[in-house]
Amino acid sequence: MAPAVSFNVEAGASDFPAKLTKQVLVCSIIAAFGGLMFGYDIGISGGVTSMDDFLIKFFPAVYEKKHRVKEDNYCKYDNEYLQLFTSSLYLAAIVSSFGASFTSKKFGRKITIQAASVFFVLGAILNTAANDLAMLIVGRLLLGAGVGFGNQAVPLFISEIAPARYRGGLNICFQLLITIGILCANVINYGTSNMQNGWRISLGGAAVPALILLVGSFIISETPTSLIERGKREKGLEVLRQIRGVDNVEKEYEAILHATEMASQVNNSFKNLIQRSSRPQLVTSSILQVFQQFTGINVIMFYAPVLFQTIGFGSDAALLSAVVTGSVNVLSTLVANFTVDRFGRRFLLIEAAVQMLIAQTIVGIILAKYLKASNSMPDNYAIAVVILICVFVSGFAWSWGPLGWLIPSEIFPLETRNAGFFIAVSTNMLFTFLIAQAFLTMLCHMRAGIFFFFAAWIIVMFLYAIFFLPETKGVPIDEMNERVWKKHWFWKRFFDQDGK
Repeated sequence: MAPAVSFNVEAGASDFPAKLTKQVLVCSIIAAFGGLMFGYDIGISGGVTSMDDFLIKFFPAVYEKKHRVKEDNYCKYDNEYLQLFTSSLYLAAIVSSFGASFTSKKFGRKITIQAASVFFVLGAILNTAANDLAMLIVGRLLLGAGVGFGNQAVPLFISEIAPARYRGGLNICFQLLITIGILCANVINYGTSNMQNGWRISLGGAAVPALILLVGSFIISETPTSLIERGKREKGLEVLRQIRGVDNVEKEYEAILHATEMASQVNNSFKNLIQRSSRPQLVTSSILQVFQQFTGINVIMFYAPVLFQTIGFGSDAALLSAVVTGSVNVLSTLVANFTVDRFGRRFLLIEAAVQMLIAQTIVGIILAKYLKASNSMPDNYAIAVVILICVFVSGFAWSWGPLGWLIPSEIFPLETRNAGFFIAVSTNMLFTFLIAQAFLTMLCHMRAGIFFFFAAWIIVMFLYAIFFLPETKGVPIDEMNERVWKKHWFWKRFFDQDGK
């Protein structure tokens, strides 16, 4: 039997007896390397697009514009093909997450995670060896397939193996590894920025987390829910005992069995997803993805070096500033790991919305006043912008970042879980694509106003979290409808009097 590990959580959070076993910890950490793949790609993209060698080879027009003496600060990187390099990955992720929703249900979470790592390795190899833009984009599309499969399977995997009272902290391991991936990418970009063809090393590094995930995926156990759902009841019960560290798992087993029996009566989970009783989970999971992207966080993470060069930092200083914000991102996500199951999801989301709104607004004011089309910002204000961006990143990292993945992975009943989480993942990828594709053009035309644009969205997010988002802390994943949605002041109206 796996040894138990103590963890600070609120007592009585779940009716099912369970310990936090070593097996659950190991499986969660290995699976979370899917987040490291995703994060590495987010961080690496903005770094290589600020490297002169990379621009000369693939985007010579951007290189020329960047080095013009009188080029507009806000428009020097405005190029649709450069934006396509970053954003093409997310188009592939949308399509692949649809396929992953089927493989995850039919073949299991584990094999879907393995497929994600294979796609990512192939994409990294193509990007490293790229000799033209077409080869580069195909590599990005393969990376996107890896992201789609990984982001579909990993949060579901962790939510299904984690005991209810530890689910938040364990699931946030996925987001923690995303932030570590971003930081690693920023450090590598800083180290390779002055090397001949250093961008090849940066892009090739994406294979490392993918290979770790591929090897580790042969160690992890399939989730009991997936095994039972696919008719392997005895194996599911055996794995459930192993990962819970206790023998009396019958009550949880019966709950999973009941959920799978209900799910088996649904011929088309996507059709079931549009029923009235599925609307609360569908709306909430989708709108959280929209909100996550319209905080403006991926603008900062994708284009941090570009953004810092825009406000007057040199190339190396811009990459170093991105390392600083990446470090803040990692440390702040650790805060979420240890607070989400103590203070709850809503508290972190509401507090962080206020924090991000203040930081975003002040950055916009400083840029509007001190960064014109062709000047460099005074040093003290440039440093202030970096500090404020760190304040913004810290708020996101312990709230809308990790909880944007956690909440959708825990709120759907089994009969719509794969389909519902696919909608969440594809919504995230779609809006990530739109922001990545449009940001440099928006920056050119809106200038400092882009920060006020995202600040306005944060106000909307704040109001939604207060009035429409229920608390899911400590609730068993297969009892969300009964304990959460049917008792919420607004969402309970979507269930009829028979409780359906």
